[in-house]
Amino acid sequence: MNSNVRSYLRAQAHDLRPIVMVGKGGVNDSVIAALEEALVHHELVKIKFQDFKGEVRPLSDQLAAATSAEVVSMVGFTAVLFRQNPKDPDRLIKIPANLL
Repeated sequence: MNSNVRSYLRAQAHDLRPIVMVGKGGVNDSVIAALEEALVHHELVKIKFQDFKGEVRPLSDQLAAATSAEVVSMVGFTAVLFRQNPKDPDRLIKIPANLL
């Protein structure tokens, strides 16, 4: 993902509310399943870390690897992940061709 696409996705995610929460249970199968479902339905997902606040970067990378998504940004205790739907007509987030 190049910086233009990353910037575009950060702008799209600005007004989103966190859908997935990582609490005292940490990253477990239920969090990964919730993130997987959210990525299928939304493509661009905010994750709020309510615990493990010192480990936001490695946990975000772990979640991205587990769901085949990409980390778009991390600000404070919130991360944004993106995984585009492979079928073009089903895509919710349309990345402009001039950014690719």
